[in-house]
Amino acid sequence: MAYSPVFAKFILLINQLSIAPTVLQLEKIMAKTSQTSALVAPVSAPESITPNLYPWQYVDEGSGEVLSRFKYLEGHPRQYRFDAKEGVFNINGIDKIGRTLTFQPLAWRIFTDNILGMGTKNWAEIFFLDEKNNVSAVLFHGYSVDNIFRLIEPLFYDDLTLADVVITAVAEKKENTKIQPKGVYYIATFSYKLADRETTELLKQFGQVTKIFRQETLTDIANIKTAYNYHNPFQCEACEGVAAIDEAQIQPNAEPQTGNALPASSEDEPVA
Repeated sequence: MAYSPVFAKFILLINQLSIAPTVLQLEKIMAKTSQTSALVAPVSAPESITPNLYPWQYVDEGSGEVLSRFKYLEGHPRQYRFDAKEGVFNINGIDKIGRTLTFQPLAWRIFTDNILGMGTKNWAEIFFLDEKNNVSAVLFHGYSVDNIFRLIEPLFYDDLTLADVVITAVAEKKENTKIQPKGVYYIATFSYKLADRETTELLKQFGQVTKIFRQETLTDIANIKTAYNYHNPFQCEACEGVAAIDEAQIQPNAEPQTGNALPASSEDEPVA
């Protein structure tokens, strides 16, 4: 069917007018769809939560439990002893390890007390990590205390403490000629070398957040002259809520505090 030129132009105009609303509607629909998509957050798989660990801690892959590379049963460190009669160090009074003992102190206290059935004496109790990363303790008393003070003096003037050095204790033979027959016994002498800086900071931090003490040597009448990173349950009970350290405030990688303190002699050492 043929249309006149004028009518054909009219039909074309009508078609254009009828298409235009459809295009506008499509644009509006597309705009609304885009806005809705922007409001809906994409769904992703939940991320695993990694606990805030100290450098000596790790997470067991099987159980998810946080474990420590340093072994310590609170209040019951592994016991190293100095047998001043034989001049040897041993573990738990049984396993002999020789005439020397090398360790880096992580906590200690110097105190006067009547412990282990030996009467009132000056004691030095030193805590350290042994070669198997067990928190351990050793006691000194008597002349060995004097020797440890001789060690502390040069450290003090170099702005160092026992926590900054690796100490080697050696059993030194002595004789008491004032009695007959003469008596033979041993005292501990001490030498040191500077410890690795990173290890030192690690041990200082561990000592700050760990309750380090030995139950067998603990009394409520001890006269503590000086201590470092030592946990005294009796003092903490008395000042609970007042001056107790909030461990939550000591975060991993925090800068540990430093302090001066001293160790000394042995629980088996005779008094000349």
